[in-house]
Amino acid sequence: MMLDFFLPLISSLILVICVLVGVAFLTLMERKVLGYIQIRKGPNKVGFMGIPQPFSDAIKLFTKEQTNPSLSNYVSYYFSPIFSLFLSLLVWMVMPYFMNLYFFNLGLLFFLCCTSLGVYTVMIAGWSSNSNYALLGGLRAVAQTISYEVSLALLLLSFVFLISSYKLLNFMLYQNYIWFLLITFPLALAWLASCMAETNRTPFDFAEGESELVSGFNVEYSSGGFALIFLAEYASILFMSMLFCVIFLGCDLMSLMFFMKLTFLSFVFIWVRGTLPRFRYDKLMYLAWKSFLPLSLNYLIFFMGLNILICLF
Repeated sequence: MMLDFFLPLISSLILVICVLVGVAFLTLMERKVLGYIQIRKGPNKVGFMGIPQPFSDAIKLFTKEQTNPSLSNYVSYYFSPIFSLFLSLLVWMVMPYFMNLYFFNLGLLFFLCCTSLGVYTVMIAGWSSNSNYALLGGLRAVAQTISYEVSLALLLLSFVFLISSYKLLNFMLYQNYIWFLLITFPLALAWLASCMAETNRTPFDFAEGESELVSGFNVEYSSGGFALIFLAEYASILFMSMLFCVIFLGCDLMSLMFFMKLTFLSFVFIWVRGTLPRFRYDKLMYLAWKSFLPLSLNYLIFFMGLNILICLF
């Protein structure tokens, strides 16, 4: 019994540490790639080629003075970054690890539940700061996230009808011979754009419009609180890249190729940030409701019809 209790606990701890180390080096990769896109060097002073830079950043952030606005709602202000990071680490449970860590049949539903809860952390972070800038940033982020969650859910439903299961392992079984990317390319593009909007990344980073909102919903956070929000955002980026690989690019977690695809997808997120300017907010909403929603609904109806035809014949 003790073994059954401790084994998942230790495995979960290893998983969390690996995700956090992955996040640390994702930030380093982002700074290096953006440096080379802008024809300058990235971090290169700390250690060999700046490789220990993420760790010195972490030490700097967590040792700084923790300030909080005197008018803030302290308890919710304090706990929303913690809950945000907790959710972005919890969602990693859905991945099919092939070793009976946590493995359940309704993985896609669990993913949707976790991303939906992520909206509340942003909203509470913006509201509890008791600052107009933070509140506006939070409201923008909530409207954007809810809008794109609709298209994410419908895109996922298309695949649920295609493979007749919510289980992520089935994506591996169905993609042994052909990747879903090749047969549902428009869906893959819509999914990638929705993931960027969901994680508040450029060109959809309206929660952090520096010109009008200073820094968005996290404007009042400093040191540890800001670091936790930052970690949560990058853990979500890493997870979304992982999920894209699982759904569209074959899902053999035991192969090195899978992690190369994951690294490339993370690079695409950074590449887009270095290339595209910020969208206009009304165009963002237009894209979600007038472009992605009809596209995902059409594909959903198509896959439903295909499923019925298969059942009939």
